[in-house]
Amino acid sequence: MTDIQTDRPSIDDYFLEIASVVAKRATCLRNTVGAVIVRDKRILSTGYNGAPRNLEHCLDIGCIRDQENIASGTRHEKCRAVHAEQNAIIQAALHGVGTEGATIYCTHQPCILCTKMIINAHIEKVVYTTSYPDADSIKFFKEAGVEVVNIPQKVQPQKIQMSA
Repeated sequence: MTDIQTDRPSIDDYFLEIASVVAKRATCLRNTVGAVIVRDKRILSTGYNGAPRNLEHCLDIGCIRDQENIASGTRHEKCRAVHAEQNAIIQAALHGVGTEGATIYCTHQPCILCTKMIINAHIEKVVYTTSYPDADSIKFFKEAGVEVVNIPQKVQPQKIQMSA
């Protein structure tokens, strides 16, 4: 019998890696962002950033924010895309899936708009990799009692070592 040793990723690393795969569907020219909502180690919903349903994507028509030289972390209302976290929450709602008590795994720190949606969706924990220039979001999470974890390193794929 072969003894297999694995360097299994932690639960947080596992779902962050899934969020990074979800981000590959993003259509934003500035950031590719993915989000995964999880409860009891089960995926409830996913989302990536892109234009609203039936509207053209920035990949096809260009970025309004770039055209108007709008700095990252500001003037969110000028973005054509629905954010990954918003799409994950919307998808859960469309399919009747409750998010209370869940964790959201994000490739990027949520902006203040997504933060408010996460708080009102009763999501209890946020885990993200890439920081975002929005200190207010972290402040709001703390005030609302939402746990926030930043895991800045890239998730490493699982390595399997076999021994005879």
